[in-house]
Amino acid sequence: MKRPPCNRTRKILVGSVSVGGGSPVSVQSMTKTDTRDAEATARQIRRLTKAGCEIIRVAVPDMQAAKALQRIKGAITIPLIADIHFDWRLALEALRQGVDGLRINPGNIGARWKVAEVVAACKDLSIPIRIGVNAGSLGKKLLEKYGHPVPAALVESAAEHIGILEGLKFQEIKVSLKASNVPTTVEAYRLFSKKFRYPLHIGISEAGPSFTGIIKSSVGLGILLADGIGDTMRVSLSADPAEEVRVAYEILKSLGLRQKGANIISCPTCGRCQIDIRDLAAKVESGLKDIDRPVTVAVMGCVVNGPGEAREADIGIAGGRGSGILFRKGKVVKTVKEKDLLRELMQEITGGRK
Repeated sequence: MKRPPCNRTRKILVGSVSVGGGSPVSVQSMTKTDTRDAEATARQIRRLTKAGCEIIRVAVPDMQAAKALQRIKGAITIPLIADIHFDWRLALEALRQGVDGLRINPGNIGARWKVAEVVAACKDLSIPIRIGVNAGSLGKKLLEKYGHPVPAALVESAAEHIGILEGLKFQEIKVSLKASNVPTTVEAYRLFSKKFRYPLHIGISEAGPSFTGIIKSSVGLGILLADGIGDTMRVSLSADPAEEVRVAYEILKSLGLRQKGANIISCPTCGRCQIDIRDLAAKVESGLKDIDRPVTVAVMGCVVNGPGEAREADIGIAGGRGSGILFRKGKVVKTVKEKDLLRELMQEITGGRK
């Protein structure tokens, strides 16, 4: 999928990762450990890195957490962002500890001279700042003006924070405008994209537990990405953060924006199905969840759409009565009994038969 040029944003660097300016949409997550426990936090980040996370953010609620950042940074391989509210001293300490980015709202960390100190340190170190606007934490004046956290209020809040940084001659900025409501989020990003060219971190805030959160995130982020909006993304779930990463890649893969891991095509089954496709597809999905290379796998259950989908996949099966035809790159490999389908299919995928 080609991204519309009208939404091309400025490019910034978060550590070694390019964000914006036509760079691939990067996948982020946020740790769910206590940042003060450097070992546990680093361990979770390494697990997320293995799942495909490219940028990680950690909460920095106090100075003890800020002082743990250097140990965390030294034990991981992806860029580290410190998420800070209210206390500019935490931002300065995070920078001294070697983070690759800050997530702050300049308007809530106090007097202009405090913001100026943080910005000056970011300039010296070439560290970008994310302005993170959330519907749940808009300022009182904006809520009084608009009544509710409507899209225009989110954009105005972002514009105010941008104005503070631009007034200090700082433009290494990326922006997020998140709400838990999908239409509000989508409209806020669309409005912002018409006015600014700063790279955008997209997400649906507080999307929920896995089932509802995945649906809301997929709908909202899918709309934005199809519009060409979004340079880096996080799927926010009340779940294992590794699931956030996997869902993000599935959204990107569904739009043809990134190719990582298995793309599984499986039929929903109907009265024509002669084998247990639901169980087989679930086991294939589980068996391939950690595969890194892109591969399209079709798990089909009848003679109507099955052979066509299986032929178009890299590897696939088309089921019949108690058996299935195994395909590779459009060619029939063999006919396999139902009890052997999972083993033969997984061996074909992971064993790499020629």
